[in-house]
Amino acid sequence: MSVPLIDLRPWRDGSAADRAAVAAEVDAALCESGFLLVKGHGVPDELRERTRALAREFFALPESTKSRYAVTVGGRGWLPPGVEANAGAEGQRTPPDLKESYTVGADQPVGIPEIDAFWFQQNLWPAETPEFGTAVRAYMARMRALSDELLTIFAASLDLPADFFTRHTDRPTHTFNINWYPAITHTGVPQDGQFRIGPHTDFGTVTVLDRQVGLGGLQIFTADGEWVDAPYDPAAFTINIGDLMARWTGDRWRSTRHRVLPPDPSAPHEELVSLVFFYETNHDARIASLPAPVGQTTYPDVIAAEYLKEKLDAITVG
Repeated sequence: MSVPLIDLRPWRDGSAADRAAVAAEVDAALCESGFLLVKGHGVPDELRERTRALAREFFALPESTKSRYAVTVGGRGWLPPGVEANAGAEGQRTPPDLKESYTVGADQPVGIPEIDAFWFQQNLWPAETPEFGTAVRAYMARMRALSDELLTIFAASLDLPADFFTRHTDRPTHTFNINWYPAITHTGVPQDGQFRIGPHTDFGTVTVLDRQVGLGGLQIFTADGEWVDAPYDPAAFTINIGDLMARWTGDRWRSTRHRVLPPDPSAPHEELVSLVFFYETNHDARIASLPAPVGQTTYPDVIAAEYLKEKLDAITVG
């Protein structure tokens, strides 16, 4: 399964032919695997490193301190161990995922109380790590800009108007999860069927992942039914699409199952931090499958926020 490394600089700075070549590469990757790596993205390494380092400071706090910021799935703050099982989105019953998360996201209300109360909650910033909020806000701004650029490339790759997708992202829902995968010395031996993140597909349009490589790392499920380790480049972001985008393109592009392996006993001190930006659309966007020759399947139309809420409910433990 091909997960190519694509340089975005020719898209930004090259000729029309260069831009078309990048768009064609992206289309091929999303058709085959639903995953790609991108470099030349313009996000400073120091911002990525600082965001991860400040997150580690938070996760190193005593549980009694972190619990002041505890929330459930869909909230803004600390997701403690035991509250999420991603395989639930596939209807599987598994032990909870072996991770902790700090979750923030879109926080500019749209003026509809029932929408704002869930999708545009105010972000919660831990007082114990005062620089954390500044770094995370800067990182999220970069992620949103990169995601909109990717959606513009997606449109070009399908010969659609440049704003075909981004016309639906002027007031989008988006979530930024900082996932801490503790070492096995912290979690204990995993239960049968327990992962750092269980098998699932993502739910939205595009996911931008800044991850660390490890024995208990990311795997992708191939079209041949095999789990393979995801390729890694420290300078690149890992990109994949979610279910809404697969529906939108009528299954031209794959929303591919993936998982994060449990901590490995042969690396007892391995702990990893992943920065995961989930981009979506405006809460009220109606997602309708593109017809042939782009689409292969016609799904019933869905309203983005309604579809996403069902998925979040499915992965909530308890």
